[in-house]
Amino acid sequence: MSELYDKTYNPDVLSCLANLSNDEVFTPPEVANQMLDMLPKEIWSDPHATFLDPACKSGVFLREIAKRLIKGLEKEFPDLDERLEHIFKKQLHGVAITELTSLLSRRSVYCSKYPNSKYSVVEFENAEGNVRFRRCEHAWYAKRCRYCGASQEEYDRSVELESHAYEFIHLDNPKELLPMKFDVVIGNPPYQLSDGGNKASASPLYHKFVEQAEKLNPRYLVMIIPARWFAGGKGLDAFRKTMLGDKHITRLVDYPDSKDCFPGVDIAGGICYFLRERETLSQTCEVTTIKGSEISCSPRVLDEYPTFIRDSNAVSILRKVGSFAEKPMSEQVSSRKPFGLATNVKPEKSGELTLRYINGEGPYPRKAITTGIDIIDKWKVVASYVSFDHAGRANKDGMRKVLSRMLLLPPGTICTETYLVYGAYSKREDAVNLQRYLSCKLPRFLIAQMSTGQHLTKGTFALCPIPDTSIAWTDELLYKKYELTEAEQGVVDNSIIEIPYTGENDE
Repeated sequence: MSELYDKTYNPDVLSCLANLSNDEVFTPPEVANQMLDMLPKEIWSDPHATFLDPACKSGVFLREIAKRLIKGLEKEFPDLDERLEHIFKKQLHGVAITELTSLLSRRSVYCSKYPNSKYSVVEFENAEGNVRFRRCEHAWYAKRCRYCGASQEEYDRSVELESHAYEFIHLDNPKELLPMKFDVVIGNPPYQLSDGGNKASASPLYHKFVEQAEKLNPRYLVMIIPARWFAGGKGLDAFRKTMLGDKHITRLVDYPDSKDCFPGVDIAGGICYFLRERETLSQTCEVTTIKGSEISCSPRVLDEYPTFIRDSNAVSILRKVGSFAEKPMSEQVSSRKPFGLATNVKPEKSGELTLRYINGEGPYPRKAITTGIDIIDKWKVVASYVSFDHAGRANKDGMRKVLSRMLLLPPGTICTETYLVYGAYSKREDAVNLQRYLSCKLPRFLIAQMSTGQHLTKGTFALCPIPDTSIAWTDELLYKKYELTEAEQGVVDNSIIEIPYTGENDE
């Protein structure tokens, strides 16, 4: 039977499908098998093991599981027809996310989109087999879905249109939908959904699938999801805290560049998949980081820091810097809109202040400013809230710059939301030395450990100490202060682009 699958899918149509969008990414078969390889080998010869994909898109997980069980249960069921009946009717289950993906998944798993037809691998009494799809509606409350946060204005649609109300996460208890027990829950859930916000704003969804899956209490939970949760963010702070503190997560595979996992798909912050074992408690997690052809593995304590530190080589450096117990720059970096002005605010015809905005500068009235009043008349170091590196990723040489071009704003100059204020001082010399400090490699290396997306926030600076601004800092001085070894210095030098300091507002 496994030969039939090989012949039927050659070339593999599921490889061709990966990928269609950044919201619902189809999993390549090779990645699905890498995830399945994390499960214990004996499960493939266990006739009582049950498997669920709660977010079926292409059916690739169930298909690859079937191929393994067909081989693994050969001794238990020598008769092929009996073996197939058992596997497909008693062991494999799925919940499709749309009607279209339900047909695609059934075609992949049963070799027929209608499992009650004569063309199906095994013949069911119904047309959906064990891959169910039920159209589900959002539960509107205050113009939002109380389950997924979808905008009522955008998704309160007629029945002819897809609602994107995924059944698995649109109920309080998934056991109401799936009353049986599952040994393995595995999948690649939808990643996000437009929430009706400004500029195509979207809210994450994938964590809701993980949380629902945990309610089923499977022996093994394996999911592939965006890695943005490492640093928290929009709707993800509680999820990050729970995941990093979960001692049942025994393996984590991290792709800082999503294209190393999903060719041709750009997902800010990268991709990861993990194994959660119900019967295992471990203080460390085996973390595998894959960057192109470079693969590194190490045991890690996931919640050693507020965010997950992706670079294992950075941990010893962070420990040395942290041992000084200095206040972090997150305590002085401004929040969004340091002066209460949105990105689209432009200068006025006249005003006592100078407004720095994305396209230049111009006059602005002092009386219109109600936020950041205490720093208006100070020297300020500012830079764009957008990271220099695309989606927090290294360039083709494995290097990052991290911070965008820094500017020194004199007293009486303010800025729009386009910029973050890194520090404000009464003396120009202090501001210049902060700019020198942030031009050094080590501070930007520390900031990079918290920067996994496109935007910088106060929290991004949580591991970078506030410097003594009476000193004109260089990396040599910083390396000496924190007693970094030559190897540790090499980690910094080989990952951060040098920024020669030539003047406060030079490129």
